[in-house]
Amino acid sequence: MNLLEELRQLAPRDVGRWPALIRAAAVAAIFVVLTILFVYLVPVRNQLPDLEDAQAKETELKHVFDERQLKAANFGAYKNQLADMERSFGAMLRQLPGRTEVPSLLVDISQAGLAAGLQEKLFQPGTEVRKDFYAELPIKIRLAGNYHEFGSFVSGIAALPRIVTLHDISISTDARDTTGEKLILDVTAKTYRYLDDTETQSVAKPKAGGAG
Repeated sequence: MNLLEELRQLAPRDVGRWPALIRAAAVAAIFVVLTILFVYLVPVRNQLPDLEDAQAKETELKHVFDERQLKAANFGAYKNQLADMERSFGAMLRQLPGRTEVPSLLVDISQAGLAAGLQEKLFQPGTEVRKDFYAELPIKIRLAGNYHEFGSFVSGIAALPRIVTLHDISISTDARDTTGEKLILDVTAKTYRYLDDTETQSVAKPKAGGAG
């Protein structure tokens, strides 16, 4: 009987009756398989956390790459947008008067009220507040008139070539007017001027000293 016929006649559930040579070969085969599983699976299991970290890092790098690729593709548009912003900022900066132009601007604000037919009760410039590159000058104004004249005054302020904003607007009746038609407008107008180089440096020095 050859080896092939012996293998066919083996009973899988009766290993004890297998020939000694075949039992030894089976044990050796099982040992080899277990050894291979131990050699390959145990290191792989130990390296699974590293593999997961590498996969997460790969995903993150792909995301960063996609973002940078998108920015690179839109670089021309971003550059044009920055140029537009710089032009807009320059146009706004030119709307800020210099130190010598502020008195004439105050006259323009006062004239806007008179041109609207309002009676000026109070025109009181406050203390100038310096910011990073500009200074803010609040002006307390009290005017007497009617709603239509108040609207004309606001339109006149908006039409000025310089930036002037209106704050703390309050409208009340004039206690001395028996007809009840005249109203009192209390408002704080704020005008702005740019700081020259020496003034900008004087604003920056206290900040630098405070940070130290």
